[in-house]
Amino acid sequence: MPEGHTLHRLAGLHHELFAGRRVRVASPQGRFATSASLLDGSVLERAEAHGKHLFHHYGPDRVVHVHLGLYGTFSQSELPVTEPRGQVRMRIVGETHWADLRGPTACELLTGEEVAALRARLGPDPLRADADPERAWARISRSRSSIAALLMDQEVLAGVGNVYRAEVLFRHGIPPRTPGRELAREQWELIWADLVELMADGVRVGRIDTVRPEHTPEATGRPPRQDRHGGEVYVYRRAGMPCLVCGTPVATADLAGRKLYWCPTCQPG
Repeated sequence: MPEGHTLHRLAGLHHELFAGRRVRVASPQGRFATSASLLDGSVLERAEAHGKHLFHHYGPDRVVHVHLGLYGTFSQSELPVTEPRGQVRMRIVGETHWADLRGPTACELLTGEEVAALRARLGPDPLRADADPERAWARISRSRSSIAALLMDQEVLAGVGNVYRAEVLFRHGIPPRTPGRELAREQWELIWADLVELMADGVRVGRIDTVRPEHTPEATGRPPRQDRHGGEVYVYRRAGMPCLVCGTPVATADLAGRKLYWCPTCQPG
């Protein structure tokens, strides 16, 4: 599932390509047709993201909410448009570009009140200027749940997925099964500050890079990472491989249906 930086990149791109201008909105697949007809020819006022949720604002009570889920994708191209390929849930056509949405978990037209209710259920997003990390800390500091589970709980913290979860815990030497209430305030402040920086970098470059300069392939002479995620990481999907810092094999386990990755030496517990 795309992590928060991907949605913020999409929001920025859609705002640049379509905001402030009238757009054509359609649903070639038909599942969003009624709502698309209400929006067609309207001005897209702005696009924004909160966590893993994308919002296209057409007015106070006309907001398209998109959650990509596991299989959703947006594709963008310059005009002219081509015939739809596959199951296109929503198509947006602007003055210079067009975008197709396929396979989302959610694509729905909401009122402003419904958007506010949805966002109220989400935790603070490290990529938003209005984020309040104290809200997350209040939940974490009282919880018996592991910090690994809490970081993935979108009601606690919005936008963090399995990659950022694994990497930020490694970078600060925190065992993933540490109960939230045993986390020190100083550790939480370091985690939050690191997520703000790492995720902002993800928005800029379009991939997740978490390895410090002294551990990059260029600095160590090791081969670069080769998989579809692209960026350089310490432990994510490196089970059984040597830790880039100490050489200990990276450990893995299941937690709530998702894989944990950590270094038993660098994250003792």
